[in-house]
Amino acid sequence: MSKSAPGPTPGYLVWRLANKWRVAVDRALVPLGLTHAQYSLVTSLYGMRHTGERPSQRRLADRTGLEALYVSKLARALEASGLVERTRDPRDPRAVQLALTEQGQVVTEQAIDVVQQLLQRLLEPLGGLDSPRTRVFTDELTTLLDVPLAPSVPNDETTQGTTP
Repeated sequence: MSKSAPGPTPGYLVWRLANKWRVAVDRALVPLGLTHAQYSLVTSLYGMRHTGERPSQRRLADRTGLEALYVSKLARALEASGLVERTRDPRDPRAVQLALTEQGQVVTEQAIDVVQQLLQRLLEPLGGLDSPRTRVFTDELTTLLDVPLAPSVPNDETTQGTTP
């Protein structure tokens, strides 16, 4: 075990930044009636719609990184507020497809503008959204997000008989 300099760990800082961002987005989206998690869903639907895709809840969960059950709950709330339409997939009656309603598209476009302004404020210390420092920061975050962190399970059949 190595001794590191005193102060916050990178993991702690990532956690703090993620929480700071989520809270800021939640507060900024209150006037539009959205939470950060709902924003993640509607903006993903918005982007997928532009490629002609009408995703299932499962596909949307995979895209957003949210649990399928949570996506289902969020989709029901967004449907109740008139922003999302949920329909059975004609190819798979067990699957539910999602799409933005006209109102959902309008609200999503407004939300994107609000969050882009917030993101610009967050990134000002790095030179703004289009700065070289922000591009490097984004690349580094992407690298970290690409690292699989599946927890190891003691006595897991897949690890039995192997040496560390």
